[in-house]
Amino acid sequence: MKVWGSSTWTYEDEEPPHPVQYASTILEEVRGFGCTLILEPGRVIVGNSGVLISKVLYTKENEEKRFVIVDAGMNDLVRPSYYGSYHQILPVKQETREEVVADVVGPICESSDFLAKGRKIPNLRSGELIAVMSAGAYGFSMSTNYNSRPRVAEVLVRDDRMFVIRRREDYEDLVRGEEIPEFLISQP
Repeated sequence: MKVWGSSTWTYEDEEPPHPVQYASTILEEVRGFGCTLILEPGRVIVGNSGVLISKVLYTKENEEKRFVIVDAGMNDLVRPSYYGSYHQILPVKQETREEVVADVVGPICESSDFLAKGRKIPNLRSGELIAVMSAGAYGFSMSTNYNSRPRVAEVLVRDDRMFVIRRREDYEDLVRGEEIPEFLISQP
């Protein structure tokens, strides 16, 4: 497991090749073919460039489980729900704290609305921000408006500056393009 502040974040237990190493391996294999390659950059390049920031709404416990309910849901990052992908979850504020085993779940009230299940994570508190790591690949592109939830903003960070590169959606964005047929509009 990487520690907060590492320059590289990966999914669980993997060591992806550096892009230069990856490219040189491909070029070595196709040398002499006289072809042009067009490649999708893939998550090895962009996966670790994105982080989903979410707020802990509240925590609850029963005899069997501990739940951390956050304001991000499966509509924001569906990969864990679709195929159980691993995204490290860390508190934004760094401090020494005990670790607990918990499910990190969203507010959508679906059995598939989770970011982690049975995960050993730092003990999180209501109101604090968490970072869901390695959300750069397919995070926003797979997001939806499920349950009429607007998509989150995308923010580019360079050094100590932040730039909103896609604003958070609002209600008007959700209904843009919709029209009510005349026969459904009540007449006085």
